Amino acid sequence: MSVNNHVAIFWFRQDLRIKDNPALIKSLKFNKVVPIYILDDVNSKDFAMGAASRWWLHNSLKNLNKKLDNKLSFYKGDPLKILKDLSERFDVKAIFWNRCYEPWRITRDKIIKEELVKLRVNVETSNGSLLWEPWEVLKADETPYKVFTPFYKKGCLNANPPRIPLSEPSIESLIKVKSHDSLDSLELLPKFNWYNEMEKIWIPGEEGAREKLDIFLDSGLDNYKDGRNFPSKKNVSQLSPYIHFGEISPNMVWHEAKSKYSSSNSNEDLNHFLSELGWREFSYNLLYHFPSLPQHNLQKKFDNFPWNTNKNYLDKWKKGLTGYPIVDAGMRELWQTGYMHNRVRMIVGSFLVKNLLLHWHEGERWFWDCLIDADLASNSASWQWVAGSGADAAPFFRIFNPIIQGLKFDPEGSYTRKYVPELESIPDKFLFNPWEAPSDVLESANIVLGQDYPYPIVDLRESRDKALEAYSFIKN
Repeated sequence: MSVNNHVAIFWFRQDLRIKDNPALIKSLKFNKVVPIYILDDVNSKDFAMGAASRWWLHNSLKNLNKKLDNKLSFYKGDPLKILKDLSERFDVKAIFWNRCYEPWRITRDKIIKEELVKLRVNVETSNGSLLWEPWEVLKADETPYKVFTPFYKKGCLNANPPRIPLSEPSIESLIKVKSHDSLDSLELLPKFNWYNEMEKIWIPGEEGAREKLDIFLDSGLDNYKDGRNFPSKKNVSQLSPYIHFGEISPNMVWHEAKSKYSSSNSNEDLNHFLSELGWREFSYNLLYHFPSLPQHNLQKKFDNFPWNTNKNYLDKWKKGLTGYPIVDAGMRELWQTGYMHNRVRMIVGSFLVKNLLLHWHEGERWFWDCLIDADLASNSASWQWVAGSGADAAPFFRIFNPIIQGLKFDPEGSYTRKYVPELESIPDKFLFNPWEAPSDVLESANIVLGQDYPYPIVDLRESRDKALEAYSFIKN
């Protein structure tokens, strides 16, 4: 088919970049390409983006549109109706997009493709989000993996290697069309400006992703394997929101890390970092093959687990007022920055489901609303991992002690004091257990427990015993 005189559409989704964007590059064989973004709150239903993700998306789209010379057209509503209208309006011959893997998107996209084909519109999709497609990494019997190590080592590392990133294309063939919607009309930003702190520390968009990757490769990857466990150290990439929104491809991260850190003295750190990209792949693999992952326990025995319902506990956890400083630091970091260090995510998750005995759904939904990197696959798989109900999960009886975790992974207390400043003057010895500090120590630190900082909302020993008792009902 000659493409010189035909119009194509490129549909931006979770691939908000120009470089290494397979479907975008394929679309540019047409000399007239209409780039669009559609906010779909119609089909997403319970999985509509949370508030922090919407803030990020607004800024990412703003930066993307600038890179596209303001040629990006914005739409809001049902993509099927919008794409059919555009196809008829401009006699569109082809529509291109990169695949998404959330179950509701898969169902929607299948219907869209079928309907467009009826209109004689060619639909071409690509993989712009994963290193390996979920149907490419299977066990010998063609069933999906449920344990990470064989998934990654036997499946991923023995499959075709991740493709080489594609160069940034010329975008001269992109054309702007009139739309009754605008970026502001998508109403992604909240009415109240609660995101001031986030604006200071994050730069959504392709350039921000590039900067984060460069900083990590220059100063974060060395000592990654050990350093990533310490929230005050700069050994985490903080690339997760950029990868989620597709502002950088995992292929680029994979290959640049390998090319920059292939010397023998950094292989351990490099391999551990690459395996973390593998964990993301594992989460997507689970979501694809087990689409009920966000709602239902993978291990069905947890369907009978005697969870508590305690609004007071849940509110204290959300606000970072549990009385356990490392937990409270993590929850406050989440609220202020839209992000939480991975080690601390495990600590606060364990505390919610095991010390408070609250359902992992409660944590999953709060993270969904507060995280800038809220990702259905990673969020669901991670919460099921913490709860013990998921694939290759931490056993339920593995209960993190927040005092020990704080002493071990924030020994100087710099992370905890940053987010729990009321404890700034308390000695390290009592930072993670201030209720055990003598009265003169509390007085010299200007702390009145129950007033300046709360008493613990549960006793660690008692709550641990209750958790193990609850687990005993289902472990067989």
